[in-house]
Amino acid sequence: MIHLTDIHKSYNLNTNPLHVLKGINLSIAEGELVAIMGASGSGKSTMLNILGILDEADSGTYTLDNTPIVKLNETKAAQYRNKFLGFVFQSFNLISYKTALENVSLPLYYQGLPRKERQKKAKEQLTKVGLGERTHHVPSELSGGEKQRVAIARALVTEPMVLLADEPTGALDTKTSYELMALLQEINDQGKTIVVITHESDIANMCKRIVYLRDGVIVEDKKIKQKKAKDYVE
Repeated sequence: MIHLTDIHKSYNLNTNPLHVLKGINLSIAEGELVAIMGASGSGKSTMLNILGILDEADSGTYTLDNTPIVKLNETKAAQYRNKFLGFVFQSFNLISYKTALENVSLPLYYQGLPRKERQKKAKEQLTKVGLGERTHHVPSELSGGEKQRVAIARALVTEPMVLLADEPTGALDTKTSYELMALLQEINDQGKTIVVITHESDIANMCKRIVYLRDGVIVEDKKIKQKKAKDYVE
């Protein structure tokens, strides 16, 4: 599904190159739930940007569903993101003046689907994440956990192959975080490949595999016995 081979990435800061990723090799199979952990500055965000086709490596290869991700112009990169990937961010990134239904249906607008079909698919996804009765609420009328559920519904509405979650629980309290992880576990159990960027060990332990980054290098990559989030919220 995902293959990173000898990925290097540097940034020029005041003419001094900062080598952020230093030969990353990583494969993620279809249906995995993987946490990428590391302290601030470890390279997590840079790796996420490359996985999300938001940035390009200086060298090395990235293959997504047997498709080489290389030298894409912005139009092609956007098409690939829309086809392959769903994104969930710590800050939700919802449009404040649009309802939950409108936020979730927005990616389908860019795919050219008719309005009626967009709304039908968006309503189905909101129902799946437990917000079928909140479709006409704007973000200011929703709790933090509800906003993140809307964001997950929006990420899933295009039926992406991979869900990328960047610190998805970072703005939530502990109970709400575990409720959200229970939802992600449920989505993963249905076969969706999910990559979670986190610095919280309890969240990482609710995944099935943890990849540890330090100073731009993978220092450990291990499968774990997954903790079921619902055991901590019931």
